[in-house]
Amino acid sequence: MSPTHYPFLSIIILWPIFGAMATSLVSDIKLSKRIALGTAIIECILTLLVLGLFNSTEGNIYQLVEHYPWIPRLNIHYALGVDGISILFLPMTALLTLSAIIASWNSVQQLHRQHFALLLVLAGTTIGVFAAIDTMLFFLFWELTLPPFFFLMGLWGIGPKRRSAAMKYTLFMLFGGVPLLFGILILAMNHATAVNGPLPEALSFDLIKLLETPLADHLQLVVFSLFLLGFSAKAPLVPFHTWLPTATMEGPTQVTALLIGLKLGLYGILRLALPLAPEAAVQYSWALGILGAITLVYTGLIASQQTNLRRLLAYASISHVGLVLIGIASLTPQGLQGALFQLVNFTLISSSLMLIAGFIQHRLGSTETLHLGGLASVMPKLTCFYFLFMFASIALPGTSGFPAELLLIFGALNTHHSLGITALVGAVLSAAYMLAYSRRAFLGPVTRTAIHQLHDLRPREIGLLSVPALLIIILGFAPAVLLKVNETAIDAWLTHLLEPTKVERNEIAQLNKP
Repeated sequence: MSPTHYPFLSIIILWPIFGAMATSLVSDIKLSKRIALGTAIIECILTLLVLGLFNSTEGNIYQLVEHYPWIPRLNIHYALGVDGISILFLPMTALLTLSAIIASWNSVQQLHRQHFALLLVLAGTTIGVFAAIDTMLFFLFWELTLPPFFFLMGLWGIGPKRRSAAMKYTLFMLFGGVPLLFGILILAMNHATAVNGPLPEALSFDLIKLLETPLADHLQLVVFSLFLLGFSAKAPLVPFHTWLPTATMEGPTQVTALLIGLKLGLYGILRLALPLAPEAAVQYSWALGILGAITLVYTGLIASQQTNLRRLLAYASISHVGLVLIGIASLTPQGLQGALFQLVNFTLISSSLMLIAGFIQHRLGSTETLHLGGLASVMPKLTCFYFLFMFASIALPGTSGFPAELLLIFGALNTHHSLGITALVGAVLSAAYMLAYSRRAFLGPVTRTAIHQLHDLRPREIGLLSVPALLIIILGFAPAVLLKVNETAIDAWLTHLLEPTKVERNEIAQLNKP
């Protein structure tokens, strides 16, 4: 463990929350917007500083660690740290928050200060999820992401059923939180049993200690199932996916971009579900892969029938979640690096496409193909950005989507040939429905008078989309820039997961010797 004398992680968690307080207390709307924007820009700089301080060659240990007592009687600590798996999500969260603030600059018509303040609070709590190395602190930040989403969706949604959509999202997340809490408590009590200590003094919620504590065979499947159930609701995976298309149609697009771009559920599966129940994870990796394959193909087929861009992107996002789960289930370095790469792509590609859908919705009032057609001739700048992000989403070579999907497919083929073939089918299906919609909406003649009156992207919007576009191209041609950050951490993660299985196999082999 690599300690630090400076609380960098606490700073990047608390800074947007303090910025939110300042934003909400200022009476002048223009000034409050500038405070929110300035806070988000400084947050991006701070997270890049943390990324610069991170030593990728030691990505298998936690760095920038902070450890303070929080609830001593229960042995719960305020413990933060980052490794090669979590470090990249800090600047990605800050970048997406900045994009959401810029995208909603003129689209919010009421309660401006509260809207921008909630976006900043959401940034702080989300970074807390990625940085927490105490499981109870992880759960606290996990639950604290719920209120901002609830209010952002319910108060500033663009659909007539926005409040019911916010309630549906909340109920799904509360449902997912219950098994997570039970799983965390079981692990804490198992630690007390393992060390033969009294309760509650022997309880431990420290992630590093829990990873080193053996878990009884009869609890492996229980903990793994509880975590998988809880994280599946957030990811989302079939059959818990229905809240995302509803939220996409009813909520504000900048908030939907956050929902699509920040896949906390998949991160939770990587961070807690598999490493804390390694034997069950290895034994039932095939079931995890099948769940990913069902999500990939089922929601991909639904996406192919959509005529609304926002709903299409929601189902496409869920389908890609299935692809990532297949990569995780492969338990190979290629599959896991591809999964992490694709999680970064959600922030760069999927969220950018949703922001573009928001620009169209704000100008035209609809993203239905019935109301579109010929957008390329009227909005050439927006069309160029759209096609770049769309090509990246279908993994065109030269974009960041290509190395991510290539690694995912190779990882799946190395372990389960059928899942690898399913991943290939999903990639083809993704290209089919994205190209079909793009042709109908952007190409061809302009058939509606309202389209002639549309304005192309403003300089502010061009600047917003330019950063992820540039990163997509850079990572497409130089994926090693990203892959070397988590290579060491992935190797250590796999060693922890597979070592018990290797030991068991060796013991069985010794017993079978004559």
